[in-house]
Amino acid sequence: MPDFKMPFKLYIDESGNGLGAALNQVQIINDKPVEGPICFISRQIKPTGARYGAIQMECLCLVWALEKLNYFLEGFFLEVITDCTTVKSLLNMKNPNRNILRWQIAIQEYRGNMTIVHKDGNIHQNADELSRWPLQNNSDNPAYVPEEASPQIPIEGISVTDLNTTFFEEVRNSYTQDKHFSILCQLLTKNCKDNSLIHALDEIWNK
Repeated sequence: MPDFKMPFKLYIDESGNGLGAALNQVQIINDKPVEGPICFISRQIKPTGARYGAIQMECLCLVWALEKLNYFLEGFFLEVITDCTTVKSLLNMKNPNRNILRWQIAIQEYRGNMTIVHKDGNIHQNADELSRWPLQNNSDNPAYVPEEASPQIPIEGISVTDLNTTFFEEVRNSYTQDKHFSILCQLLTKNCKDNSLIHALDEIWNK
């Protein structure tokens, strides 16, 4: 059973197959500090996660573990142990990409209560074994994360039809037959600076 007066240790690891996390705690047993397990979680990598590189997967593993173990960890001190040095700088990473930025926001609540330390992989084989032989990512797994559905974006179909040249002739003729458009066409097409033409438009501008 966890002792909520004591800090937690969270070991995380990812493999090409899955994510694993082991939540431990040092408790005093028979007057001696003894580290023991509180909870183990694992899951297979989703198809959408398979496109991430190793560094992004390690960061994803931390975010996933904190989310699933939030019941134990929210508001308490914890030490995260990882064999990936980049995870140490996740919260303070400069110029993060879209995924990293989203994960930074997701774990902001742990800032100040969480320290991240790097240790060789052989220090935390518990999480390593969990990531290599993870539970299936389905609803029977308490650490399950559903696959996100692809957003349905309606697309309006646009068809383009070539217009007959007669149409453009009719438009051009309609401009010349209109008193004011005729003047505008002369001013624009001939770069005309005839003040009499400009003054002829005053009745429009003054309305």
